[in-house]
Amino acid sequence: MKPIIRTENVNRQFQSGREIVHALKNINITIEPGKLTILRGRSGSGKTTLMNSLGALDRPNSGKILFDDLEITQLSDSKRDKLRREKIGFVFQSVALISLMTAYENVEFSLRLANYNINERRKRAEECLKFVGLHKRMNHRPHELSGGEQQRVAIARAIAHRPMVVFADEPTAELDTHMGLQVVKLFQDLAHEEGITVVMTTHDPNMMELADRVYTLEDGVIVDEQ
Repeated sequence: MKPIIRTENVNRQFQSGREIVHALKNINITIEPGKLTILRGRSGSGKTTLMNSLGALDRPNSGKILFDDLEITQLSDSKRDKLRREKIGFVFQSVALISLMTAYENVEFSLRLANYNINERRKRAEECLKFVGLHKRMNHRPHELSGGEQQRVAIARAIAHRPMVVFADEPTAELDTHMGLQVVKLFQDLAHEEGITVVMTTHDPNMMELADRVYTLEDGVIVDEQ
């Protein structure tokens, strides 16, 4: 199966005072479509830097990243913005829902930003909330929802515009193990039932068994692949 994302010798360095921090060192990975891939590692291992590079939020200093056969590392900022807007969804540790909006309004607002067909926004927003199990709570605001429910709204928002890939950075960090497993199972369903490729970062070993592939990072290096 042709990978949806492929990297070639990706390196990323940061200046920290007088020191150069090598956050990523010669990263070569492939992300298969319709799979749940986990980037695993402790804090400072480079997993979030790698995810941000794959998702066109950051640029490596050297190497190539191919997204659906498009080499994205040299794209202009406007073309990278367009790529993220049309083909990528993001879920972060901090769900960043708009507090004055209901669950439905948060999802529908994301469709407006993506210039989704105005006549189909309501149907699509409701579809996504139903998929994550929150159709009956779509008129509730974030403060009326549990942490796990808020994260599921964030997932509905991320998938609403039908992206090719969803990137999730430590989406279970603020949840207990039971709720965290429910969220990761939802990502698994997204990949296997909806065909949306999911890449998530975590340091929680409880989540590994649900992944199709796991890359383990230490000090910016891939040290294991399962």
